[in-house]
Amino acid sequence: MIKKQQFCTFFIDGFFYGVEVGKVQEVLRPQEMTPVPLAPAVVMGLINLRGQIVPAIDLRRRLGRSERPEGEQPINVVLRTDHGPVSLLVDEVGDVVEVEEGDFERPPETLQGEIRTLIRGAYKRSDRLLLILETENALRFPGSQDAH
Repeated sequence: MIKKQQFCTFFIDGFFYGVEVGKVQEVLRPQEMTPVPLAPAVVMGLINLRGQIVPAIDLRRRLGRSERPEGEQPINVVLRTDHGPVSLLVDEVGDVVEVEEGDFERPPETLQGEIRTLIRGAYKRSDRLLLILETENALRFPGSQDAH
């Protein structure tokens, strides 16, 4: 029997990424954010999610991509974590896609530096490459409560 996996997909600076559907709590339109003084640059602020304070992490910055164009509002992909919900700020949300485990490929050896720890691997799709985000590592950065 072929094992399949589902991913919630999104776009960042033209690249196609995914996280496991089971980790996604919800997807929200752009939200008002409260800046956090002295926070790491990847922390864009805090959002109020029905009375719960949720940090918002800009994946463009976390992945070393270019800044979001002026006037473009990010979409919030809220993940469940052991420390409570965290919002990942993305450019656009895609669909939930189902892939076969056998099609998974590890990151190439040529991918170097920190970005290698942020990408678990990829699935070749007929229309584009789906990069799978290593969410635990993406949420661990200098200044974060999870940093080791």
